[in-house]
Amino acid sequence: MKKICVFTGTRADYGLLKPLMEEIAQDLEMKLQLLVSGMHLAADFGNTYRLIESDGFVIDEKIETLSAADSSVGTCQSISRGITGYAEALTRLQPELLVLLGDRSEAFAAATAALICQIPIAHLHGGETTQGAYDEALRHSISKMSHLHFVSTKNYRQRVIQLGERPDNVYNVGAIGLDYLERETFIERDELEASLSFSFGKQSALVTFHPVTLEQGLAAEQLAQLLAALGHFDELQIIFTKANADPEGRTINQMVDQYVATHPQKTIAFTSMGHLRYLSSMRIVDLVIGNSSSGILEAPSFGVPTVNIGDRQKGRIKTASVIDCEPEQSAIVSACHKALSHQFKTVAQKVDNPYRQEGTARRIKEIIKNAENINLKKIFYDLPTNSFERQ
Repeated sequence: MKKICVFTGTRADYGLLKPLMEEIAQDLEMKLQLLVSGMHLAADFGNTYRLIESDGFVIDEKIETLSAADSSVGTCQSISRGITGYAEALTRLQPELLVLLGDRSEAFAAATAALICQIPIAHLHGGETTQGAYDEALRHSISKMSHLHFVSTKNYRQRVIQLGERPDNVYNVGAIGLDYLERETFIERDELEASLSFSFGKQSALVTFHPVTLEQGLAAEQLAQLLAALGHFDELQIIFTKANADPEGRTINQMVDQYVATHPQKTIAFTSMGHLRYLSSMRIVDLVIGNSSSGILEAPSFGVPTVNIGDRQKGRIKTASVIDCEPEQSAIVSACHKALSHQFKTVAQKVDNPYRQEGTARRIKEIIKNAENINLKKIFYDLPTNSFERQ
């Protein structure tokens, strides 16, 4: 049996990877191994490893890395612990391939460990850009350490090739998170409201705001601007999902908790909703607000407008249903009014999502399954000389 190790460090990447994990687990010629770390093992972030276990998966290795320090130094400490812990875990597991998703520091540490331990890497969601976060550089670094690449659009495929990766190892398969549209039965409104202890009311929004890691020290002020803007919408019922374990992430979460405590009739906050409840809520709300990638990748498939704040997602391909605005109160208010208008909702409901393809998880599994003799001695793929000539 071909041993495939899937790494997950956050609630978000687990939700996206779950369809692929299911595909691998159900294949009789493959053995799924799980390496779980990061926020999954932290009480502050919901101990979400329990969700993985409740979904029926066996966790092979749990590696605690998260620093208590809400700072850049704390993140570096977590990366350091991760490289050591992941190397030891991978040495025990001896997989034929390690599967990683995205651009976070946990994935970067796991990729570093696998590279040095001579374990081939399959990387999902390479080639994308997020100019407001140091995740941008981590993502491209992970691509250079990886051997198989599964990207979400043709533009991102070209960018990974531009990094020197061989075209025959770069597959445009779409965004894996959109597999839920094919695979899941979403929770209906009444059942979801009971599950969340929350009423969507006449108008509702899903709000997620993460620190913009290349704008150090601005997270609290930017969130304050967002919270002030939300005060302009008296009828808007709000679901907050909390920030990740980035520098200033805990500061954001404390501010969200304080806001919810003073607005208990119209707000609720979750450390982790679980991917199904999160997407089921996205289907129902009138708009998505914040700076999460889900507002760019998933919301358009539900015809839901997104107000994308600041530079965290700058550079990503966006549909006409996404409104970009500055992290300033009046700009956020104006963008939300536009998003809630009947005219703009009509626009959002008609967009085609460039990230959606059918059978993404199944296609990735088949490519991984049939990959033989992956050469760890990668050759840099040079673009044709005329690619650099000015037109």
